[in-house]
Amino acid sequence: MNRPPDGPDDDGPGKTRPDFSAVTGSSESTAAGDADRADFGKVRSSASSTAARSGDQRYVVEKGDNLSAISKKFYGSANHWREIFEANRDQLENPDLIHPGQTLRIPDRDGDASDPA
Repeated sequence: MNRPPDGPDDDGPGKTRPDFSAVTGSSESTAAGDADRADFGKVRSSASSTAARSGDQRYVVEKGDNLSAISKKFYGSANHWREIFEANRDQLENPDLIHPGQTLRIPDRDGDASDPA
């Protein structure tokens, strides 16, 4: 008849656990010294976001739209199409390829809707 273990170290009658108490560990590397390490000293990082800001608006692209026309509609000038493109880089790879039904972010121009150019 099998009996249940008596405690956490007892696996039952006739069973023993391996003894790992004399095991030692170490690690080695085949990598060369510091001279062969990659130099990341000139790496620069930056972060930008295409997330909507509080003043941003949304616009659903209609048939026949292009970024210049959308810029003119929102900013009064077609010259700000690139701002709309940059605000939507997460979904646009080419400023000439927008499609009806796409929802574009229209960035706020800090209250300045006039064309400074």
